[in-house]
Amino acid sequence: MTELLAQLHYSFSITGPIFLMLGLGIYLKRIGMLTEDFIETGSKLVFNLTLPAMLFLSVARANISEIGNPDLLLFALAANILTYLLFELVASRAITQKKDRGVVVQGAFRANTGIIGLAYASNAFGETGLALGSLYVAVITVAYNVLAVITLSRSNPNLPSLNAGFLLRSIIKNPLIISILCALPFSLLAVPLPELITKSGGYFAGMTLPLALLCTGASLDFNQLRQEPANTQFASVGKLLISPLIITLGGIAIGFRELELGLIFLMSAAPTAAASYVMARNMGGNAYLAANIIAVTTLGSIFTSSLGITLLRTFKLVN
Repeated sequence: MTELLAQLHYSFSITGPIFLMLGLGIYLKRIGMLTEDFIETGSKLVFNLTLPAMLFLSVARANISEIGNPDLLLFALAANILTYLLFELVASRAITQKKDRGVVVQGAFRANTGIIGLAYASNAFGETGLALGSLYVAVITVAYNVLAVITLSRSNPNLPSLNAGFLLRSIIKNPLIISILCALPFSLLAVPLPELITKSGGYFAGMTLPLALLCTGASLDFNQLRQEPANTQFASVGKLLISPLIITLGGIAIGFRELELGLIFLMSAAPTAAASYVMARNMGGNAYLAANIIAVTTLGSIFTSSLGITLLRTFKLVN
């Protein structure tokens, strides 16, 4: 019992600070300190500037040759694609309204790796976890954008089956992907960054997770949860339970352990990405349903992630 309590304490030390920041965002929004304009501006600042700065510095200052296991990134890509295909298959039979299928599928497979996932990795494994997590984010962000466009196009009769132009632009213009690609030469060639870059970039990087979590909490709308309850539950169970279970068990079967297995679990256990709302809205999907899924999985992930990391440590798979 003492060992179990110790594992639970460690798990909540990873997820607890994130829960508090999300709760603070909710509270500040309710008392009017965080306005809609601030949330919109803050979210754009994070996505376009501070998060790319954090990813750039994390990768550029890391020794990728030592921590960047290509097998891990290939597994992450393959596992997430297979999970997406599973949800597509099940949703085609379980979701009666075709126009909602793409939103449900996206909500079930698309994790918030860039914010919540990186926060989990940073809290659990420090700078090494953040650097390896940044590479994970780079690879999986490309896949998420491609798969999201495919599933939303398939479920919307007013859109072409696949808008290749939009798909390509969403990838090559993504600030997260650009920042990591720019950082790779510095890491691989061991080129030191100028102090001016590290200090000024560090200011931006340091504000990324607090600002992002505050804006994420403030943007949650629980008044919408009474709408589309069945589809919300379907996507939430998929994101919080089925997806991390399948991907983590796959990682264990292949032989990943310690940092790599912990990263696989924490990234797959992260809640539905906030970008799924924007994508659904821009492509004619059910935006209210997308918002519901984000709200439920954001809060639920705190508990499922804590339980999962506790089990992994209990069975000595992650130290």
